[in-house]
Amino acid sequence: MKKLILASAIALSLAGNLAHAQEAAAPVPDNALSFNIGVVNDYRFRGISQTRFDPAVQGGADYVYNPLGLYAGTWLSNIKWIKDGVNAVNPGTGKGGVEMDIYGGKRGDIGGGFTYDVGGLYYYYPNNNLSSTGTLKNANTFEIYGQIGYDTAYFKVSNSLTNAFGNWNSKNSRYYDLSWNPALAGGVILGLHVGHQTINGNQFSGASNSFYSYNDWKVGVSKTFDDLAGITAGIAYVGTDATAGAYVTPDAKNTGRGGVVVSVGKTF
Repeated sequence: MKKLILASAIALSLAGNLAHAQEAAAPVPDNALSFNIGVVNDYRFRGISQTRFDPAVQGGADYVYNPLGLYAGTWLSNIKWIKDGVNAVNPGTGKGGVEMDIYGGKRGDIGGGFTYDVGGLYYYYPNNNLSSTGTLKNANTFEIYGQIGYDTAYFKVSNSLTNAFGNWNSKNSRYYDLSWNPALAGGVILGLHVGHQTINGNQFSGASNSFYSYNDWKVGVSKTFDDLAGITAGIAYVGTDATAGAYVTPDAKNTGRGGVVVSVGKTF
């Protein structure tokens, strides 16, 4: 579920910021096409593990029309949370082990050092069957987003125009993202993030929306190694204050608990 760069994988998002900084320092063509691939020991989206703390292989492609700041892309990762979500109701019936993100938008300068980024993002889970239980909704989710940035910091708001990730009556759920990714000595990028996820509506358990809403945070570093074919490595600590019973696997593991995410990736 992570969006415009190979970021979805927490520390690799820092790599994306470094790549954008490098691109800004050199002339860029009108049309730019790039690809990315990477692995992580745990795929975290908004602080919640999507793979039950197991590794993920991820990759995508991005196209940018630089004269107008228009972009589009796609990104894929293996996941486990949909199978867990159905298993919690009907053990052994879960389907949907892949996430595919499809997105597009426009970004550019506002002036005075400020930038903007607006667009839409569709989270597609092929063959997912969350809605087959009668207590959940289809996992596919569409969000629109708007972002204001200054230097290496930004504030972003995402709003779902559909039910959010299978939650009942959850249209217009929102995610607030405040991040800062300054450059340190030796080409190291520091990644600091805090976020807040709201889930609207009453869920199938009868709990209020506040039961599924939570805060998340991240502290990490990454570095691109030019002498290793431009490979970027990162490490980050990710945590949430999500209610333990809200995001659990069938064997009662809290997927919102804190943990370390290690990533290796490359953009080409």
